[in-house]
Amino acid sequence: MMEKADPSQKLYTRMRLWEFPDQYVIEPTCGSTGSCLAISRVDGSMNLIDDIPQSTSVRVPKIQTIFGVIGILKLLAGSYLLVITGREHVGSYMGLPIFKVSSLKVFPCDHSLKNTPLEQKRMETEFSGLLGIAERTPGLYFSYDVNITLSAQRLHSLGDESKLLPLWRQADPRFLWNNYMLEVLIENKLDPYLLPVMQGTFQNFQAAIGKEIIDVTLIARRCTRRTGTRMWRRGADSDGYVANFVESEQIMQLNGHIASFVQVRGSIPILWEQIVDLTYKPKFEIMKNEEAPRVLERHFLDLRKKYGNVLAVDLVNKHGGEGRLSEKFASAVQHVASDDVRYLHFDFHRICGHVHFERLSILYDQIEDFIVKNRYLLFNEKGGKVEEQLGVVRTNCIDCLDRTNVTQSMIGRKMMEFQLRRIGVFDAEETISSHPNFDENFKILWANHGDDVSIQYSGTPALKGDFVRYGRRTVQGILNDGYNALARYYLNNFCDGTKQDAIDLLQGHYIVSVSREVTPTSQKGGLEAIASFPLALLLVLAGFFLTIMSLSQVRYDYRHVFFSTVWASMSVGIVAYVRANGRVFCNRPRLHKPRS
Repeated sequence: MMEKADPSQKLYTRMRLWEFPDQYVIEPTCGSTGSCLAISRVDGSMNLIDDIPQSTSVRVPKIQTIFGVIGILKLLAGSYLLVITGREHVGSYMGLPIFKVSSLKVFPCDHSLKNTPLEQKRMETEFSGLLGIAERTPGLYFSYDVNITLSAQRLHSLGDESKLLPLWRQADPRFLWNNYMLEVLIENKLDPYLLPVMQGTFQNFQAAIGKEIIDVTLIARRCTRRTGTRMWRRGADSDGYVANFVESEQIMQLNGHIASFVQVRGSIPILWEQIVDLTYKPKFEIMKNEEAPRVLERHFLDLRKKYGNVLAVDLVNKHGGEGRLSEKFASAVQHVASDDVRYLHFDFHRICGHVHFERLSILYDQIEDFIVKNRYLLFNEKGGKVEEQLGVVRTNCIDCLDRTNVTQSMIGRKMMEFQLRRIGVFDAEETISSHPNFDENFKILWANHGDDVSIQYSGTPALKGDFVRYGRRTVQGILNDGYNALARYYLNNFCDGTKQDAIDLLQGHYIVSVSREVTPTSQKGGLEAIASFPLALLLVLAGFFLTIMSLSQVRYDYRHVFFSTVWASMSVGIVAYVRANGRVFCNRPRLHKPRS
C-alpha cells in the first residue's frame, strides 16, 4: 500500500564524519556510491568531493560514525553543523522502520571568528551557547524510507508523482522540525543528505485478542509554527498558528486491516499570553481583542483545509482567568461556526473534579454523533480503502497537556472499540476492558504519549497521568502531580526563557545578525548584575524560614516580634521587586529580527 521514495533519491543511512583542521568531510558508508560532502570550518560553505583528502596536519583526523545530517545553522559570524550521532530503532510506520534520535552533536564552523570584532565574538559565544540546549532536544524521530510527518490518510492520498519525490519534499512543513536548518543543504541540491526529522512521540505495543494479535501505534507530531515552552508560548499568532499544536494519530493493525484515527490539540486560538513574574499562576492577558475573530478564522480555515470538519472541545474552567479566555473563545468562534465547525465547552474541573474522570462519559455522549459521522481511515485486508476520516476533534485546556490527554485517551479508546466492532473482532457489547492485557497496554500507551508531549512543552510528565495509566486516581499519582506542578513552576521561571531562545534559533523564528537594528546587550550593574530567579527564590525562602524561627521564639523574648517583622518585610520586598523586574531575573540572551 505504501511505496518507498524513488531509489535514486535514497537517503544515506550511515556515514563517517572526518574532522580535518580546515573542513569536515561526511563520507557515506552504507553501500552507496555517492560523493562525499565537504563543509568548510571557516564559513560553512560546502561542496561534493570524490575522495577523502589527504591530511596535511601532523594530527590524525578524528573520525565519528553518524546516522544523518540534521542541517546547518548560521549565527552572527559562524555556521554550525548538526548531525545525528546515535539512533534507536523504535518500531515501524506503515511497515517501514522508524528511528529515534538518541544523541545529536553540534560541530562549529566558526574559524572566521578569529578576525571578527570583540563585541561580535562575545555575542556569537552567547548565541552559540544556546546550541548546547539543542543537543538535549527530546523526542526527535526520523525514517529513511517513509514520510512520518504525514498521517496514513495523507500518505495514501499522495499522487504517484509526489511519492517519487525526496522525503523532504513530501514532508508537511508544520511538522518538519529541521525545516529551517535544511535550507542550506536544499540550496546545494544535496538530496541524499536531506533527512526530515519530526519532534513528537512514537509509542507501540502488541497484544492478544483471543487468538488474534493486534498492533497499536500512537504518534504525536508537534507543529513548529508556534513552538516553544509552556509559559513563553501561549495562544495564537497573527496568522492563526497556536502554541502546543500537536497532531496525534492512533493506528491499529489486525488481520490485515489497518485503521487510523487523528485528533489534534492546541492552545486557545486567540491572542493571549502569561507574563512570567514568579507567581505560581501568572495572570492571563488577552491582547488585541478586536483581532480575535480574524485570528480564529485563520486558525479554523487551516484546520478545515487539512482535516475537514472540526469539533472544538474546550475543557477550561468557566470562572476566573480561564473563564475570561473561554468566554472570548466562545464569542469569537461564533463568527466561524457552521456545519463544518462546532464549538463545545465542557468544564472539566467542575464536572470531573480531581478524581472522577469517569464522568467524561458525559462529554462523550455530547460528541459521539460527530465522531460517528466523521469516521476514521480503514483499509481492508486487501489494502482497499473502506472508510475515510472526514473531520477532527480539536481539544484544548489551558496547557493542552493534562485535561487534554485524559480526554483524548478516552476518545481514542472509544474509537478503537468502534473500529474493532466494524471489522468483526468485537461484538456489540465487547470493550477493551474485557481484555486485561490489551487494556493495560492501551492505558500505558496513552500515558506515555501524554508524558512525552508534556515533557517537550512543560519539562515534566503529564499531570493526572495515573488515571490514564491505571484507570483511576491513586495517592502516589496525586503526590507525583504535586511534585511535577512545583517542578513546572521552577522550570517556567528559571529555565524556559533560555530554552525558548534556543528553540527560536533552531526554528528560524529569529534571525541573528549584526545591523543597525541590533543593540548589544547592556551591561548590568548593581543588583541586576547578579540577580537571578534561583537567587531570589533562595532569599525569599531564607527570609520566611527566619521569620518562622523568630515567631517561634516570641513567647520567650518579645524582641523576636521585631526580628520577625524585619525578615517578613525583606521577603515581601524581594517578591515585590522580582515581580516588578521579572524579565531582568530571567537573564535571557536577546534575539533579533523576527523572521517573516
